[in-house]
Amino acid sequence: MKAARPYPRITITPKGERALTGGHPWVYEGEVLELSDPVEDGALVDVVSRKGSWLGCGFYNSASKIRVRVVTRNANDNPSGDAFWARRLRYAWDYRKAVMGETDSRCCRLIFGEADGFPGLTVDRFESVLVAQVLSLGMERLKARLFPLLADMLRQDGQDIRGIYERNDAALREREGMTQSKGWFPLPGETPPERTDVDITENGIVYTVDFENGQKTGFFLDQKYNRLAVAKLARGRTVLDCFTHTGSFALNAARGGAKRVTAVDVSEFAVQCAAENARRNGLDGVMDCVCANVFDLLPQLAEQPRTYDFIILDPPAFTKSRRTIHNAMTGYKEINYRAMKLLPRGGYLATCSCSHFASEELFVKMLRDAARDAGVQLRQIEARQQCADHPILWGVEETNYLKFFIFQVV
Repeated sequence: MKAARPYPRITITPKGERALTGGHPWVYEGEVLELSDPVEDGALVDVVSRKGSWLGCGFYNSASKIRVRVVTRNANDNPSGDAFWARRLRYAWDYRKAVMGETDSRCCRLIFGEADGFPGLTVDRFESVLVAQVLSLGMERLKARLFPLLADMLRQDGQDIRGIYERNDAALREREGMTQSKGWFPLPGETPPERTDVDITENGIVYTVDFENGQKTGFFLDQKYNRLAVAKLARGRTVLDCFTHTGSFALNAARGGAKRVTAVDVSEFAVQCAAENARRNGLDGVMDCVCANVFDLLPQLAEQPRTYDFIILDPPAFTKSRRTIHNAMTGYKEINYRAMKLLPRGGYLATCSCSHFASEELFVKMLRDAARDAGVQLRQIEARQQCADHPILWGVEETNYLKFFIFQVV
């Protein structure tokens, strides 16, 4: 290092050094060799090799298996100052405007954690409301400075932002030594909105997003353009949307001109939301909503005359760790095999996985095995990923999580 720096130094193993120089921003507990001085959890440290080479600067947390989350590899950066974070916020917003456009950037993921240089931070925009989830202690300590900067930046760019709601009710926070909570972030001198829901429009469909009680931040934005791909194929078809949640794929299929759509979810609350969304968009005449377990329903449908010629499988993540990947792939294979057996020759299948542990290699192998066992051949139409507002940062495999395929069964 060419100049004295104000942060304690943490020395890491050659394995940790290879990961950092390869682009990954995490230092795990087993990769730590030495800490030069005592450091408070959530504070900044410099990361160095055994030879003393400077590798980066990031947030330290002794309570986490991820000991350091690197925020910069530029020794000239000053991550202690607001200017550094204001600049990074501007980069993130300019990127969304470029890849999403004026309309779609009104409902998009503004901050996607490590992919935007904000480790452990997610911020979704739903029109005038920002919904944040803070999963790292460094971001927790920074948010009192960061959130007002974010609101001010967007407002100065002509965006109507009325409040920031925190969905910090994730169990992962406890592994970082933080408590769970949710509620409005107190922007200085402002009174937060009274309502905790907001209407949004995506692909021409109106939804009410309950960002206080809905899953994650209230609405899944990452499938926006995958829903459009489904809508383009749906005209004149009879569609079965499995794991419908609030009905987004089913609604896009119905709006795309499907003859009939059945939306299925095991949650009665989700089914009610989907039915209400169909009604308010004038699509209830072609869309039915059914509360059922998809694993039970698909075998039952096999005993009936063929009804559907387009099946959509959008399940929740069947695994959130490597330990359970085998069981997860078994579950993925079961539903895909059943769907392939149900479809007539010439029918269509849209299928996906939102778990990064279920890698594309594993997912494709599962699809090949399911097709073989079902006695069908798949003609690939599209292979897609998450929407561009959830950017994939090469070298950080965790940012590459959504696999989405559309096939014709031949």
